[in-house]
Amino acid sequence: MRLFSKLVCFGVFSAVSMFLNTLTPKFYVALTGTSSLISGLILIFEWWYFRKYGTSFIEQVSVSHLRPLLGGVDNSSPNSSSSSSSNGDADSSRQSVSECKVWRNPLNLFRGAEYNRYTWVTGREPLTYYDMNLSAQDHQTFFTCDSDHLRPADAIMQKAWRERNPQARITAAHEALDLEDCATAYILLAEEEATTIVEAEKLFKQALKIGESCYRRSQQLQHHGAQYEAQHRRDTNVLVYIKRRLAMCSRKLGRTREAVKMMRDLMKEFPLLSMFNIHENLLESLLELQNYADVQAVLAKYDDISLPKSATICYTAALLKARAVSDKFSPEAASRRGLSTAEMNAVEAIHRAVEFNPHVPKYLLEMKSLILPPEHILKRGDSEAIAYTFFHLQHWKRVEGALNLLHCTWEGSDFTDSRDVIVSSVHTDLFRAG
Repeated sequence: MRLFSKLVCFGVFSAVSMFLNTLTPKFYVALTGTSSLISGLILIFEWWYFRKYGTSFIEQVSVSHLRPLLGGVDNSSPNSSSSSSSNGDADSSRQSVSECKVWRNPLNLFRGAEYNRYTWVTGREPLTYYDMNLSAQDHQTFFTCDSDHLRPADAIMQKAWRERNPQARITAAHEALDLEDCATAYILLAEEEATTIVEAEKLFKQALKIGESCYRRSQQLQHHGAQYEAQHRRDTNVLVYIKRRLAMCSRKLGRTREAVKMMRDLMKEFPLLSMFNIHENLLESLLELQNYADVQAVLAKYDDISLPKSATICYTAALLKARAVSDKFSPEAASRRGLSTAEMNAVEAIHRAVEFNPHVPKYLLEMKSLILPPEHILKRGDSEAIAYTFFHLQHWKRVEGALNLLHCTWEGSDFTDSRDVIVSSVHTDLFRAG
């Protein structure tokens, strides 16, 4: 039997070798030409699809169909409780979230009420095409599902989120509202058509009524199949987004305590939806209230090694440590007597923050000019530094001596992890300042 198998294998190998030897150069030329033609057709189709829908066809196929086959996350499996089903994706995303480099800016401005002011004054666009394309992909992920084609208003909004022209999106939202009340249509109008925060808040409140009704209805039906579960997941994302933006409206209109309460309630109701980074909105609002004890409590929960870091987390921790010593800090005195324990803790916290994102100090110290923050940020990059400083510079200025301590510590930083080397570099910098 073994001898027969070897003879069969030898025969097959001989046949393949003979076939390859009979191939002429014309065959290889034809093969190369055919593959080039197919590649060109794929490139043209990909370009056309991207121009029409604002996203890559190959990327969509890979994420939607190939990833589950290769062992990716399966979003269609039912969960045992309503809370776990509504937050199932967030739980799985938390495991891979540290791998993500480009994040949605948690404090992103409103396009109609804030970004468009820059356009009215300068005639220029405040956002890049790449940034808006990422937002379009986010909107399609958060606000659409596979069953939208069954509801006329949702079907219109599914196309609206893909539109590149802002006026076309706004027109589509009005068309959807002419058919029926639609939460996502109100969201689009609040984000892009409202010219003031007050107008945006009114539209978001209308969206909230519809969003809560849809959420309760889909919550009861979520276990009836994969389609209902996907719809409930979408309704959950819509509801969380609306409540978060309403809290941001309250913060921008000066009702900071109300905003803090709304954010706390939202984090308590949906504790696993970390993809929205609501805790960063909460930190900024608490800093505005100068409620530093609550800021420390939030940091203690989210400044964890198992969770992804951000400039907001690292620099807010540094600010709290600096606040304890910055009002009495003097480089001359420190160079003579050495650093106290509290000062050393503040210095190490600043080093840790600067090591995470070295671009922030130049903006906090106003060595570089600020621009409007983008809707998406690159972790540890210049865009994250701009977004952080745009909202938090006032909090650093409010703490007496904090920027001075940051300046003294930041200059000559060598970004090492050794405590002894850090101490040495800080002492050297203090002597220079002295």
